[in-house]
Amino acid sequence: MNAVIDIGNTLTKIGIFHSRELKDFSAYEIISVEMLKKYFSDHSSIENVILSSVIEHDKNIIEYLKSEFRFIELSHKTKIPIENLYQSPETLGKDRLASAVGANSLFRNQNVLSIDAGTCIKYDFVNSKNQYLGGGISPGIEMRFKALNQFTDKLPLLNYRYFDKLIGENSEESILSGVMNGVVEEVKGIIARYEEQYPDIKVVFTGGYLKFFEKNFNIGSNEKSNIFADSFLVLKGLNQILEFNAK
Repeated sequence: MNAVIDIGNTLTKIGIFHSRELKDFSAYEIISVEMLKKYFSDHSSIENVILSSVIEHDKNIIEYLKSEFRFIELSHKTKIPIENLYQSPETLGKDRLASAVGANSLFRNQNVLSIDAGTCIKYDFVNSKNQYLGGGISPGIEMRFKALNQFTDKLPLLNYRYFDKLIGENSEESILSGVMNGVVEEVKGIIARYEEQYPDIKVVFTGGYLKFFEKNFNIGSNEKSNIFADSFLVLKGLNQILEFNAK
């Protein structure tokens, strides 16, 4: 059995896999050696572990995992099942790389764009030659609300809630309209530009705001759909990397 640990900006997510099948999923706000010891005592069949982190984390976690399991800490030097053509691989976010590997595992030998909508909105593209080329990063939904509040004197700080009206009838609705409609049109425009270059492209959404995008995009609703959703895309990508290295 494999365990994959994804330490993100907001949450730490842990998935347990048997081969490619996700058997268990948990999410935590705080991760520590003590918490992991308790977690793995309840999952005694784990043999292989991979950890990916986009933040500075307690190095004792690494020492613990190394001592107990066959362990990989994802870095730009880790062997992966796609070719990485990013010009500065050492600066590439590990979550972006895992998302790209996950999308490629779903659509091997096809052009595929993964869109991870979380703290940031990350676009990552793998071509039909199974080569990762790069993508883009833009502010996430909460970040846009915070920017409007922090860089103006009078605009209030709003929290995310679903909103699809075009015309805001007061200041709060105007902010919601600008942010929520703006992010949808951004993503639609990015997808359209990829489709111009790669007409057969597949698109896979993931991330904390996945349900919001599911309401605004034609995700997997018919046989001709080219847009899909996978809540566990990053975890699946990490598991693919772990399996690839085990071989």
